[in-house]
Amino acid sequence: MTEPLLNTPATILAVLATIAACFFWLEKKTRWKLFEYVPPLLFIYLIPVALSNGGVIPTKSPVYAQLSDLALPMFLVLLLLNVDVAGTFRVMGKGLFVMLAGTAGVVIGAPLGYMLVAYKLGPETWKGFGALAGSWIGGTGNMAAVAEGLGTNGTDFGLAVIADNGIYLIWLPILLASKNIAPWFHRFTGVSSDRVQKMKEAAASLQTQKEPVAMRHLVYLFALGLGVAALAELLSPLIPVWEPVMTEKIYRILVVTTFGLLLSATPAKRIPGSQELAMALIYLFVANMGAKASLEGLAGQAPWFLLGAFVWICIHGAFLLLAAKLLKVDVHTAAIASAANIGGAASAPVVAACHDERLVPVSILMAMIGYALGNYGGVAAAYLCSIFAP
Repeated sequence: MTEPLLNTPATILAVLATIAACFFWLEKKTRWKLFEYVPPLLFIYLIPVALSNGGVIPTKSPVYAQLSDLALPMFLVLLLLNVDVAGTFRVMGKGLFVMLAGTAGVVIGAPLGYMLVAYKLGPETWKGFGALAGSWIGGTGNMAAVAEGLGTNGTDFGLAVIADNGIYLIWLPILLASKNIAPWFHRFTGVSSDRVQKMKEAAASLQTQKEPVAMRHLVYLFALGLGVAALAELLSPLIPVWEPVMTEKIYRILVVTTFGLLLSATPAKRIPGSQELAMALIYLFVANMGAKASLEGLAGQAPWFLLGAFVWICIHGAFLLLAAKLLKVDVHTAAIASAANIGGAASAPVVAACHDERLVPVSILMAMIGYALGNYGGVAAAYLCSIFAP
C-alpha cells in the first residue's frame, strides 16, 4: 500500500483547516450563486474524501481520534450554552410545540423512510439515518456527534451528508414560498391576525447580543468545553451498555449534551464567542469525517437513501401541518419551526427574514432548541431504524 503524501498530525490538520477556510473565503469573496444551492459544508466533506481516497492524506490517523475525543464534546457544549427555552417560549408560545411536533415527525419518519429502502442499503446504514436525524432535529454538530457516537462508517455518513444537502435544495424553497399562501394557511389553521402581530412585536424586542469577544472569554470557553469532556469520559463507562445503540460513545455524547444544557441555565450562557468557536470546530470535524470515508458503495446507494429521506421529510411536513391546525398557528411560525429543525441555525434566519425580519432573533433561538434536542432525538431515531435493519 502506498504511503500517503501527507501523514503527520500537523499536515493533516493543516489540510482540513485550509479546506474549510477556503470555501468560506470563496463564499464571502465571490458571492457565487452556487453557494445558495450547495452550501460550503458539502465541499468541506467531499474534498477530504477525494484527498484521502486519492492518497494525499491517510484514511486512518491518530489525529482523527483525537479530534473526536476533544473537538466534538467542546463544540457540543459551546453550542448548547446559547439555548434559551424561556425566551423562545415567551415569543413563540404554541409555536414551540409545533417545532416539537416537527421533531417527533423526524424521529417517527426515520424508521418509516428507512423500511422502504433498507433492502437496497448496507446492513448498518441505519446509523446513517440516525446521523441524518441528528441534523434534521438540530444541525451539523448533532449529525457529527450522533454519527461518531454510533460508530457510523464513512460511506453511511457520506450518504447522510448527501441526503441532508439534497433534500435541503427541495425543502428550503418550499419554506420560503410558504409566505405566499399565508391567507389560505391562516384560514386552514384558524389563527387570529392579532396573535401574529403580537408575536412579531415580541420578537422585535428580543435581545440576543453579547459583549465583544475578549481573550479571557476564549479561555473560559476552552475550560468549560474540556472540563465537560473530561467529566463525560469519567461518567460514561459507569453506565450499562445496551447494544447496538446505547454504547459508551453514545453515553458520552448524551452526558456532554446534558451538562451543556445545564450550563445554559447559568451565567456561562453570557460568555461571548461560543457560537462562533463551536461552528469553526464543527466544520473542522466534518472535514475530519470526510477524510475517514470510503467512496466504495457511495454512488450505488445514494439514490435509495435519497428516496427514503424524501419520504421521511414528507412525514415531518405532515406532522407540522397537523400541529399547526390543532394549535391554530400561523404559517410564519410553522415555516421557522421546520427550518429550525431541518436547516438549523444556518437556514432558520433565512426563512425568518423572508417571512418577517423581526422574527430573525427568535428563529435563532428556536434553532438552539433544536441543538438541545438533536442528540437525544438522533439516538432515538437510530434505535427505531436499527429494529428494521436487514
